[in-house]
Amino acid sequence: MKLITVALLVCALAVMPTQAYQSSKTLAKKSGQSKPKSQVSYSCPMHPEVKAKSKGKCPKCGMDLRVVDHSDAASHEVDTPTSAEIAKASSSDQLSKMNIPDTELLDQNGRKIHFYTDLVKGQTVAINFIFTTCTTICPPLGATFARVQKELGDKVGRDVRLISISVDPATDTPERLKAWGEKFHAAEGWTFVTGNKPEMDELLRALGASSARREDHSPTVLIGNDAQGWTRTYGLANTSQLVQIINEVMAGKSTSTAEGSN
Repeated sequence: MKLITVALLVCALAVMPTQAYQSSKTLAKKSGQSKPKSQVSYSCPMHPEVKAKSKGKCPKCGMDLRVVDHSDAASHEVDTPTSAEIAKASSSDQLSKMNIPDTELLDQNGRKIHFYTDLVKGQTVAINFIFTTCTTICPPLGATFARVQKELGDKVGRDVRLISISVDPATDTPERLKAWGEKFHAAEGWTFVTGNKPEMDELLRALGASSARREDHSPTVLIGNDAQGWTRTYGLANTSQLVQIINEVMAGKSTSTAEGSN
């Protein structure tokens, strides 16, 4: 009897490790199955505020929506569009009319300016939208304008003006904007704009750059003048493409007609 009892005990001990191994495999499998999947959505490279749960085209510019992986730390950044997509977006996003307010604001030197009268009227301008504490798209937008400034040379300030408008005027004082611009060697002809939030909000709405959160502002550039009209294009496009659009507007090759402000 004792021998039978010992034999049964030995068998039980032999089976236990196998059962434990199978249980651990089952738990591991269940754990893997319960791991949450990355949330995937789609967004427009030209208009990041346009989001969708499936593939499609942006209703504003017609560009293909790109995947945005929300498990990524930089989930709000999207792939750079191809040259063909940029050209398509630029040509389809011509603005037939823009009523630009002559809002009293401040430049990076703390001087009071009237936005339309002092910066836009009678000028060809390229406008982007930034804020100084941004660590994602704003530094590349600044670097792109710096390359445009270099490539255009002495045309900047004479034939064309670069304008960077803060989307965070509560933080972006003239001093902060000036220091930010100095990082990109901003020279005469490149103006940074801030002011009281109500006036800045009015200006951003008029330029189609208003957003509920500063982080969601669009990486676009407005290029144009009163005579030839306005083009909204991708702000991180190849420098030569932006320079080409600016030169075409200056040469009167734009096909759109726009009205200025007062």
